[in-house]
Amino acid sequence: MSHPDNLSLGTTVSASTPHWEPRPRPAAGAPNVVLIVFDDTGFAHFGCYGSDIETPNIDALAANGLRYTNFHTTALCSPTRACLLSGRNHHSVGMRFLSNVDTGFSNCRGVISPQAATLAEVLTSGGYSTFALGKWHLANMEDCGPAGPMDHWPLGRGFDRFYGFLGGATDQFSPELVIDNRPVDPPADPAYHLSQAMVDEAISMISSQRTTSARPFMAYLAFGATHSPHQAPAEYLRRYRGRYDQGWDITRQAWFERQRELGVIPPEAVLSPRNPGIPAWTGLSETERKLFARMQEVFAGFLHHTDAQIGRLVDFLRIIGELDNTLLVLLSDNGASQEGGKNGVINELAFFNRMPQRVDDMADRIDDIGGPNLYNNYPKGWSQAGNCPLRFYKQNTYEGGIRDPLIVHWPAQLKTPGTLRHQYHHAIDIMPTILDCVGMEAPAEFKGVAQIPVAGISMRYSFDKADTASRRHTQYYEMLGHRALYHAGWKAVTLHQPGTPFDDDIWHLYHVDTDFAEINDLADTHSERLARMKELWWREAGRYNVLPLDDRSSELFAMRRPDSELSRNILRYLPGTAHIDRFAMPDIRNRSWTITAHIEHGAGDEGVLVACGARTGGHSFYVQNGHLVFEYNALGQSTAITADRALQAGRHTVKAQFKKSAEHEGTLTLIINEEPSGHGTIRLLPWRQTLYGMDIGRDVGSTVGTAYKAPFAYCGTLHFIEYETQNDRDDLRAAAAVAGQNCLIDQ
Repeated sequence: MSHPDNLSLGTTVSASTPHWEPRPRPAAGAPNVVLIVFDDTGFAHFGCYGSDIETPNIDALAANGLRYTNFHTTALCSPTRACLLSGRNHHSVGMRFLSNVDTGFSNCRGVISPQAATLAEVLTSGGYSTFALGKWHLANMEDCGPAGPMDHWPLGRGFDRFYGFLGGATDQFSPELVIDNRPVDPPADPAYHLSQAMVDEAISMISSQRTTSARPFMAYLAFGATHSPHQAPAEYLRRYRGRYDQGWDITRQAWFERQRELGVIPPEAVLSPRNPGIPAWTGLSETERKLFARMQEVFAGFLHHTDAQIGRLVDFLRIIGELDNTLLVLLSDNGASQEGGKNGVINELAFFNRMPQRVDDMADRIDDIGGPNLYNNYPKGWSQAGNCPLRFYKQNTYEGGIRDPLIVHWPAQLKTPGTLRHQYHHAIDIMPTILDCVGMEAPAEFKGVAQIPVAGISMRYSFDKADTASRRHTQYYEMLGHRALYHAGWKAVTLHQPGTPFDDDIWHLYHVDTDFAEINDLADTHSERLARMKELWWREAGRYNVLPLDDRSSELFAMRRPDSELSRNILRYLPGTAHIDRFAMPDIRNRSWTITAHIEHGAGDEGVLVACGARTGGHSFYVQNGHLVFEYNALGQSTAITADRALQAGRHTVKAQFKKSAEHEGTLTLIINEEPSGHGTIRLLPWRQTLYGMDIGRDVGSTVGTAYKAPFAYCGTLHFIEYETQNDRDDLRAAAAVAGQNCLIDQ
């Protein structure tokens, strides 16, 4: 760095004037910021928004802050988070869908564009300390292995510290945990729960920062709650036993009536009818009612437990004297999830593989729901209750997918605590609001990169006056082909059927200023208005990079970038490799493959050579009782193939070789030093293979099978593991072909 021209630089220290570049400092009195994001929590789920679920700490924040009733998101997690942290629309910054995929189009790169500095980047450059805790899901998932690249991990996008998980969901008792830029083993403590650990770490980070600095901080807490798996300590699950035996119809009616009493819905609001495919509770069998009620009990316990952790953080801020000047913003990223389907699931890997689970089979494990060995989600009937009084769910652009709770708490500044706000706003407005409150602006250029204009507006104008007019008049929506447009109190919306022409979509029109739950379709009587709304949607789509429209969803998970390193046919792993995220593992779906291990084996040595997955599904290659074993777990149903001869002491090359014979099916042969040593038939899952990642030389967390206990580390010498895959399927070539077409279009 050159010395300033106006200061002297002599030949000696005594003849020179020292200089220090000033560190950036926030404006005097700038508040701390705590941004709390819930996952898959519906409009009605918090007690202060109508439910009977016990959320006393969230309710207290509402009682001493502001509740917004007309706040909206994108209908899906990664896109909403991209909006929150960038202040731009999600298509504009490359997050049309989940961060898991890069489709080759600029609206779906799976990361927030470098042309959109995040809230953390702006605050850090302005002198804030910044901490991220919990769910990230804003880095392309194939880059979330221990080798990265890490430029879109939290520390690469402006945060000083991170404690959480990089993917979309994780086991709350045994998470795929990352600290800063380092994957770590899940804690072995049976009392561990991620929500509690997140708050422990947040308190630790704030306390550590306060030892030497009075700078304000920003803490971003993105809970795994209430995304599946719904898991909580047993004492919280017990609190709700029997609470929902009356079912979703009666519960939803009761919540609706309470919403009216609280004022979070207008007096003229009408409770929407049951969504298509949702049966009347009274029409269910006794087994279904018992199972479905338990699933809702577990959800409620999960939310209640998370509320308790928020209470711990608020108490800490109060004790250290920081609560009054902390701007706390609490919201959900989308409506309640429909991913449990009609009957719910106890292993969500079944949902992602489009394989429904039988009610009787799930009922046999009813007492395990909410615990460490299942990955459960509730039925859509309970999802609609959570979105009360709205229609449809997460993923849809009806209000049930996009209207969400929002609470703002700032004791030092809010003049009318405990009041409601009804102005129309969107997730893109959160970052501008926070920057307005701390006295900063989003830069037009950041680190030499010209920035996409911020599309959000500050909501601070609404803090002091409940009846002030909304300043957001237009907002488009698009998710998985579903589309909508809000404009000046009206909303046009369509549900899209995947695989059908977009021109065939049927649009509906609602005057949402007077029709809270979108019940009275005015498309026929106001056809000219609808035509103008549709035309405006196309204009906004062009303005915010929405095109091309794409209605693919789960099939995108079979796609990798054509130049992805993970697309190589041979991948080698050395012992000591850190945990590898499930989306950065070798891709064994619907193809032939070989797993090879080079070992030095001693008499009595045993343990895992490689394990991918957990009790919910995956595969493990291990030595036990002197024999080589390959185990494949399909949704909890395991097939174990054991070598027909013992493994002798010495240096060996051992293999598990799968030869595809039909779609998703083939023969697994165990090979010791090139000699076949046992075989059997295995049927692979068609889409996702696991809900948990990969470990070399051990099986940590929830083990793939029950034949051994974690970590069951191999006690011989493992030199390396190698996966070799064959191209006897066409999805990789199809992805490359799409990329080639894109290049032609771009030119």
